[in-house]
Amino acid sequence: MPCYHCGARQTDPVRGASPWKRGVRQESQVLICPDCQHRHDLDLDACRTCGSTALICRLGEVECRSCGAVRLAGAREFACSAPPPGLSAEVEAALNRVLGRP
Repeated sequence: MPCYHCGARQTDPVRGASPWKRGVRQESQVLICPDCQHRHDLDLDACRTCGSTALICRLGEVECRSCGAVRLAGAREFACSAPPPGLSAEVEAALNRVLGRP
């Protein structure tokens, strides 16, 4: 996946942590290259609880890495709604059990 802002492609990493960062923009996970991380016009989504842009998107949820708030992608509030039928409901139930959520 290229940098969402400039289109640069990620190269094979050297050992250690990747200098690329993840972010969420319009409720989709994006990658940000090291050069673009210093820009102030990235227009990333922010946490509705603490205002941080350190968000990750996975399995239809957006989680704040700063305060831990979790919401459904596309939802207006940090709350759970009825799960869709089928495999999605089974996966959500398993995640809730593992993460200790009601």
